[in-house]
Amino acid sequence: MYISSPKWLWLFAMLAALVLAVSAGLHASLNPAQKHMTERTCSGCHLAGDDVNQGNAHMLVASQEKLCAGCHPKAVQVSHPSGIRPMLAVPPTYPLDWKGDMTCSTCHHVHGDTPGLMRGSARGRKLCLSCHDSRFFDKMADQGVSMISSGHMSTATAKTDLNSLDVDAFTIQCMGCHGNFGELQGASIDAKQILRHAGNSVNHPIGKRYSDSFQKGRYKPEASVNQRLFLPDGRLSCVSCHRGYTKDHGKLRVGKQGSALCFECHDI
Repeated sequence: MYISSPKWLWLFAMLAALVLAVSAGLHASLNPAQKHMTERTCSGCHLAGDDVNQGNAHMLVASQEKLCAGCHPKAVQVSHPSGIRPMLAVPPTYPLDWKGDMTCSTCHHVHGDTPGLMRGSARGRKLCLSCHDSRFFDKMADQGVSMISSGHMSTATAKTDLNSLDVDAFTIQCMGCHGNFGELQGASIDAKQILRHAGNSVNHPIGKRYSDSFQKGRYKPEASVNQRLFLPDGRLSCVSCHRGYTKDHGKLRVGKQGSALCFECHDI
């Protein structure tokens, strides 16, 4: 059942905050067999340090997104938006934080020990439909295939044909749908690791380490590039230029007008 009244939404947010506080503050003592976060001290995340309780467990030293990114940087960069106030009603299975924001712990048991630390039993499309309706996906070019397969882009559904190439895991997943053997054919990677888009509109090396190119000159420092683009493991990837996990699936991170995207890396 979804809650639509603002009064009930406020109450739900408060109850969700209490649920998170109980889970974060008491889970360690109630579940000594937990596998996640066992190597971290309470003070690494909680302002109260070792004195965490139901009343202060929600007080963190930083946002959940920043804390989780310390160990899972890729998950935060290419995933479902987090740290936002949802516009949709969210079922109690997926609690919001004390501010009413959707965070990492909305879908994950931060102190859990289940596979993927996932809350609830819904997976794949059923998990998405817990909050979204089918019309949300109907508007997308790929009808939500890229999102439904995984909350975080991974190689779970990747085709093995590309595993022999020296490319990153995100590119393998992208090509699983967009490659010549995928459902949305139109791109290919040749033996020289040149990515060829549909109709040869753009041909560009992929999988190459940016640091190697930088050494040759006429490239901007990697730290500068990473401010706008995304270089997983320091490599050029499909997700370097394209936003994979967004309603506008495949949207460029930087526009092409005036070759702006090109000049994010090239210093000519």
